[in-house]
Amino acid sequence: MIKFDRFQNGAKKIVTFSYDDGRVFDRRLVDIFNTYGLKATFHLNSGFLHRDTCIDPAEIKTLYAGHEVAAHGKIHASQNMVSTQNIVYDVLEDKRALEELCGYPVRGFSYPNGYCCADYGKVMESLGIEYSRTINSTGKFGLPYNFLMWNPTCHHRDNGVAKATQFVKQVPNATLFYMWGHSYEFDTNNNWEVIEEIAKVISGHDDYWYATNIEIVDYIKAQHNLKMTYDNKVIYNPSAREVWFSLDGQTLSVKGGETLYL
Repeated sequence: MIKFDRFQNGAKKIVTFSYDDGRVFDRRLVDIFNTYGLKATFHLNSGFLHRDTCIDPAEIKTLYAGHEVAAHGKIHASQNMVSTQNIVYDVLEDKRALEELCGYPVRGFSYPNGYCCADYGKVMESLGIEYSRTINSTGKFGLPYNFLMWNPTCHHRDNGVAKATQFVKQVPNATLFYMWGHSYEFDTNNNWEVIEEIAKVISGHDDYWYATNIEIVDYIKAQHNLKMTYDNKVIYNPSAREVWFSLDGQTLSVKGGETLYL
């Protein structure tokens, strides 16, 4: 039976990070991620970028190059405290402003203060948002059933080093390591060594895919859009990208637009 347990370039595991609020400490965090070959998504509040404590709008395109810029609400409005109309305003205005700064479609979001429900996910989808991250850490290493209610593995303060070590050592049922937080927490708590140690543990694995949030979403969508016959012997890939999978433990792939006969 075909299993969707292989990812970009045949990788068996995925690692991603997600950091909110766009504070100046993102500079140091980005440098750490770049040093270790890790990739992250940074969720920004465009309405606060003029503040001295936040990243300068002029550096967004260069600072976050190779990573992903995503929305977090123009003014970080908790969605349980405002009307649906104002949720739409806060998200779309943030999306518009960030797209002007980074130069590409902003397709991701993280819920301000973590307030979310299934109805909010539907609203996000209608606004061109393809995934939304919660703050409901699961402690697990699985892919989400619903990208619009995407629960991460853990916050870095929740035994992050131990969790990263567990992910590396655990072979079965360990698909995705997803860590979130705020870069200013490392400065406030004077513990930058935590993220340094996590980076050392989780980086440098040849069979891992280090990806941004939206890269994961795009790949999984293409993977689940493969068309196959009942007996799994003919597979058609309607997408433009190569997709990997396994059959009886063997890693296989089908290129974009290709029909594969097994």
